Amino acid sequence: MTPTLQTAIPCTLMRGGTSRGPYFLRSDLPADREAMGRVLLAVMGSPDLRQIDGLGGATTLTSKVAIVSKAEPGAPQQVDYLFAQVSVDKDFVDWGPTCGNMLAGVGPFAIESGLVPAQDGETRVLIRAVNTGALIEAVVQTPGGRVTYDGDTAIAGVPGTAAPILLNFADAVGGATGKLMPTGNPLDRIEGVEVTCLDVCMPVVIARARDLGKTARESAKELDADRDFMARIERIRRAASLAMGMGDAEGRVIPKFAMVGEPAEGGSVAARYFTPLATHEAMAVTGGICIASACKLPGTVAEGIARVTDGRREAVVLQHPTGSMEAVITTGRDASGAPTIEAGGTLRTARRLMRGEVYVPRRVWAGHGG
Repeated sequence: MTPTLQTAIPCTLMRGGTSRGPYFLRSDLPADREAMGRVLLAVMGSPDLRQIDGLGGATTLTSKVAIVSKAEPGAPQQVDYLFAQVSVDKDFVDWGPTCGNMLAGVGPFAIESGLVPAQDGETRVLIRAVNTGALIEAVVQTPGGRVTYDGDTAIAGVPGTAAPILLNFADAVGGATGKLMPTGNPLDRIEGVEVTCLDVCMPVVIARARDLGKTARESAKELDADRDFMARIERIRRAASLAMGMGDAEGRVIPKFAMVGEPAEGGSVAARYFTPLATHEAMAVTGGICIASACKLPGTVAEGIARVTDGRREAVVLQHPTGSMEAVITTGRDASGAPTIEAGGTLRTARRLMRGEVYVPRRVWAGHGG
């Protein structure tokens, strides 16, 4: 009997921020997006609630993929980053959003893969998020011209400490919709609830927790268990998506939904972020920057709740289910004099966990190797 061969694909498994998943070079995957999706479903073991036949960790935070390639000639420090959110229990790959946590691993991966030359001390990698078009500068620690993962930076949701990776998001306003406020208003009433629809790094529909009968200090498990609440915010999210010009969001993960409330001591705002059909166990980087931006803009649902100053640049501390996250927001004025967001940034960490080959059945993709 002829043995059934498998296709071997070079792969690096990394933790990026509070997420984890495989990182691939774009050249090692099928050129066709549909074929690539089939391969990634096989890689992660989807659809299956346990993802027992793949690398997925059976949660949305651990069913993510980063695909990295060299940018155009003449940009030696720039790479392209394509993000794939692989559904755990459905035969579906969402190419719409990006992921700021997985983004944290792109710089180190690009350097160690030879796409970007390392500098002594720190290496700056310019990353184009293919999904949204945003440009991000990642500052990676490279003493002696080599990536180091050891350091004393701690981020909530990840045990221990590691080397800091600074992510500076520039030109991130309107990446998905073309506008800071896609509806044209700082406040909209949707499904009977006041919300702010904002597009900074990630389009997010933000509501006051108290308007939903919550505090934004609940645990992720507590919120997920409230089925009526989860169904309600999904209705709001889908209606808001239409108002934002993004179409019907059923089956899609953007726009995201978030709620804000009074912070505990030491924080700027309490926030809960949804992925969207489950509560994020920590805080997404891009979503956190968008929520923090709402805290700095007048007239939004965060006004009167967030403890912030009128300073041009401020570190907004978002309190989430497993700790807190700082988002550094720079505000300014647009050509008409209206308040706007100039930039947002945050500190993340990453770690390489494994490097080798991942195998998929040959019937999925008769690609490289066997």
